[in-house]
Amino acid sequence: MDWDSFIGDAPKVAYDPVRFFRWRNYQDYGTGVAGDLFVHLFSALHAVTSSKGPNRIFASGGLRYWKDGRDVPDVIMGIYDYPETKQHSAFNLQMRVNFVDGSESGERLRFIGTDGVITLGWGGVKVERHKLSNVPTYGGWDSFNTFTEAQQKEYTKWYEANYKSAKPAMIESDLEFKAPEGYSANYDHHMNFYAGIREGKAIKEDALFGMRAAGPALASNKSYFEKKIINWDPEAARLT
Repeated sequence: MDWDSFIGDAPKVAYDPVRFFRWRNYQDYGTGVAGDLFVHLFSALHAVTSSKGPNRIFASGGLRYWKDGRDVPDVIMGIYDYPETKQHSAFNLQMRVNFVDGSESGERLRFIGTDGVITLGWGGVKVERHKLSNVPTYGGWDSFNTFTEAQQKEYTKWYEANYKSAKPAMIESDLEFKAPEGYSANYDHHMNFYAGIREGKAIKEDALFGMRAAGPALASNKSYFEKKIINWDPEAARLT
């Protein structure tokens, strides 16, 4: 192995097999959790929503478990503000990675809306519907019980006169779409790339698309290490 070529223009250190085989653990050679994992979630999100990316980025976390000389966090959380565009309304994105996750929660991307949740997994898409009722309720975790008994009776009478006859909303069942048995996303990933190179076919994730995913991912590291909010121009794909 040519250690000097591996080191390149990074700081000179003596040969270390740990640094060579676990290079992602060091800022000198890799981009840590955000550069390795967050970038793929940005890609999926941007492909589905036709978004260009966030304009404000903040990340936090720490090196919580592996005290083995690495200098990138093993727990990192990112918060991202997406501005309103022609393609979508404004929304917020939260990402988190915990390399010592005792819950075995796995990897997923969830779109949480007012009518339910869409979950993207490795082998399918699940739609769970939970539409908010337009009929208000009372009692429980509100201030109803703090009013006098006479006021409560008056309110109950008014509520029943206005809402008791309201028909309950139709219950919609959940949906799940699964990839065909034996399907390989990796295979399609490669074939699309080869078709773009060999046949000149359009590639959705071109260089600019990739920069709009990689930029916010690397800006997460910048935010974490510099302990500040990072402003990003998603249209021009550059720091502001």
